[in-house]
Amino acid sequence: MSTIEQEDKQIFKSKYISRDLSWLKFNDRVLEQAKSSERTILERLKFVAITASNLDEFMMIRVGSLFNYLDYDRERVDYCGLKEWPFKNRLYREVHKFVEEQNKYVEEELVPQFSSSGFLVVKPEELDAKEVRKIDNYFNKTIYPMLTPMVFDTFHTFPALVNKVLTLGVVTKTSKKKGGVVYSFVQIPTNLPRFFEIERGDKILFVPIEEIIERNIHKLYKNVDVSSVSLFRITRNGDFDYDDYDESDVDFVEEIQKKLKKRRTGRVVRLEVRQNASKKILNLLNKKFQLEEDDVFESSFLDFTAYWQVIKNSSLASKYLPKLPSPVRPLNAPKNFERNIFEYLKHNDLVLHHPFHSMDPLLLLLEQAANDSKVLAIKVTIYRLAKDSRIIDALLRAAENGVHVSVLFEVKARFDEENNIRQGQRLQKAGCYVVYGISRVKTHTKLLQVVRRERNKVTNYVHMSSGNYNEDTARLYTDLGYLTSKAEYGRDVAEFFNVITGHSQPSRYRKLITTPGDMRKKLISLIRAEVRNKKAGQSAGIVLKANSLEDSAVIDELYKASRAGVEVKLIVRGICCLRPGRKRMSENIFVKSIVGDYLEHSRIYYFHNNGDPKVYGGSADIMVRSFDKRIESLFLVDGQFERQQFISILDYNLKDEKNSFVLQEDGSYLPVQVEEGQKPFDLHKEFFNLTEEKVKEACLFAE
Repeated sequence: MSTIEQEDKQIFKSKYISRDLSWLKFNDRVLEQAKSSERTILERLKFVAITASNLDEFMMIRVGSLFNYLDYDRERVDYCGLKEWPFKNRLYREVHKFVEEQNKYVEEELVPQFSSSGFLVVKPEELDAKEVRKIDNYFNKTIYPMLTPMVFDTFHTFPALVNKVLTLGVVTKTSKKKGGVVYSFVQIPTNLPRFFEIERGDKILFVPIEEIIERNIHKLYKNVDVSSVSLFRITRNGDFDYDDYDESDVDFVEEIQKKLKKRRTGRVVRLEVRQNASKKILNLLNKKFQLEEDDVFESSFLDFTAYWQVIKNSSLASKYLPKLPSPVRPLNAPKNFERNIFEYLKHNDLVLHHPFHSMDPLLLLLEQAANDSKVLAIKVTIYRLAKDSRIIDALLRAAENGVHVSVLFEVKARFDEENNIRQGQRLQKAGCYVVYGISRVKTHTKLLQVVRRERNKVTNYVHMSSGNYNEDTARLYTDLGYLTSKAEYGRDVAEFFNVITGHSQPSRYRKLITTPGDMRKKLISLIRAEVRNKKAGQSAGIVLKANSLEDSAVIDELYKASRAGVEVKLIVRGICCLRPGRKRMSENIFVKSIVGDYLEHSRIYYFHNNGDPKVYGGSADIMVRSFDKRIESLFLVDGQFERQQFISILDYNLKDEKNSFVLQEDGSYLPVQVEEGQKPFDLHKEFFNLTEEKVKEACLFAE
């Protein structure tokens, strides 16, 4: 039996699926979206670009984390049972398979369709004389002044090459000694477009900037013989944690900024090279970065995220990107209810299901609060923001109008750290009370509180959500928000803000489950309650919808529930470490993943409770980090119609056939099969047509 076969047997034997191998299967499902013949060429390129961006982050964070063990001889055993080095080898084999499939599909299937779709990606030699003059002029006037060749020899140290930046490795000959060569590097400016665009009749030509520079490379090396020019891109370890901080840190923001600088110079975990790269350059890079053969990835085109420029080209987008459907009015809400959102919420709760419902009711709540003399305070947690954020504008206006504004800006939101620090400082200067996260944990919860004086009492209006306060992602991610003025929710959210901005230690919440603390225990107790109901002959069932399922303690409880005969239905978009369908372990567990036009981001936790369901929504996934290393919250949905709306969302997720993949026992995913001639149920279209009647009919388990 070969080593790979032995590994396969060991991996399958484990009762858990590897977190990282599971993630790679998720990226496979994203690539499947690019292969759909029903999508336009730009939609297909969009999904290719997303897979590339996903893989970049995976290599920086997950693989970077693995190298934190490999480089320091620390032991690590993966969920699948493999130790650190065998697992690294297995992981890289899988990544190579994905990259090969990704490149093959783009080159053989998509590129041949470019011309008929009104554009081409071309090299300088494919241009006519007039077009060549354009790119040469662009090089001379714009690109050339920005380039800095960095030589490496006995007098110059090896340059600090930047993470994820395209770089040309140049080998030049020297006459100082026979056969001597000099190495130098030219990093391609990131503040210039990847492609230079030229109109040719009814087509748009996209000329890669690296091709323009390579054509003119002699202008950087005058009177020097250039032997070779090789394009490459490095990915550095971007994983760092916050465990070394304590409450006595003088300046937490300053410490974060130091960490960000380290990310730019971290250990290289991947080297991407364009085909036919110079062996001399490759050998030099491998030696300097201590790389092995499988750390190097060869492609004909580096960094498919560059295709975003093509996708966003206005003339192409107008032809080949379908317009997103307009959001519909939230169910059970009258026309123009937003004109006085406070008056509406005094008497009604409101469920917002994005992107099918607009984010405007929430934004209008904030904007009305900012200008309302009765509003005493606004408190909010912010994790990621839109580029032009109406939320920040409203908070600034509220502060100017004398409203007390408290904002917890999570500066540890990965890759948004610098923007969050910058925006937090803006609010601070305007007089807002800003907390830059809590040192040892990430604040990932999504909560908003508006405190308003009304006659002889003070009312708390709260918004609890699964998604960020981000107008951009609210149009692309499926998320759930719950708006209410009920006193119990107001007390819980007020208490929670006291915890995360001060030093309060609440004894218990009425409507919230929070972390770090009791979330894992509470979820396990809810699972065990279903087991007790089943054993007592009562109706039982569990439906969980999350982005990731990785916590082994919860997985083990779900296995126990399955063995007790409880039907468990799981909707897990990305990582799923639970292994379904195994005899005497998980026969009663069904797992599906939904990947489609919108990114599934909402979390819903349903426990049948003998026909009186307990339903929660919120920010937390079923992960170790969510339970132990983050501040998260789940909220109980207690309004009858509001609860039924959450149930109907789960119902549609389970019915979906268009975007669904079913997890098999071996860790693979198979697309849901639809009978020939039948139109598949597409939840991303059907939610725009959801009615109150359909909501009331939704049922997850037959009584």
